[in-house]
Amino acid sequence: METPHALIVEDTPELAEIFSMALMAAGYQTQVLDNGQSARQFLATEAPDLLLLDIHLPHYNGDRLLEEVRQLPHLAQTLVILATADTRRGEELRDVADFVLQKPISFAQLRDLSSRLTAAMPRLQNGRFNNNGSLGIQGDYRP
Repeated sequence: METPHALIVEDTPELAEIFSMALMAAGYQTQVLDNGQSARQFLATEAPDLLLLDIHLPHYNGDRLLEEVRQLPHLAQTLVILATADTRRGEELRDVADFVLQKPISFAQLRDLSSRLTAAMPRLQNGRFNNNGSLGIQGDYRP
């Protein structure tokens, strides 16, 4: 199996580094972008296996970016994990994202979730994850 690619869109450098380290520990190749507009440009032509997306981003808001991602056919297989401290907005977007993680997010929490997703990727070929707990993970994953 090819090394899965994760795009991290997070404007806080310390969090982006922790997220990147956790995803690399789970077997992902990572790329970090620090604003919504850069992510929007990247995602217009690229299709990462996993998108870790902060909701509150400079230049282009993460919730708007999420809506666009779900409309692009080449991103239909991309798993989306939202990372937010905004509980209300996270709940509103729960049906659009595959997972919503409440900040603060621990290294172990993200690493373990990502590892389980990586292991399940061959089973996810028929469409994006349907968030029904079939992997033993609920959409609001908490270790």
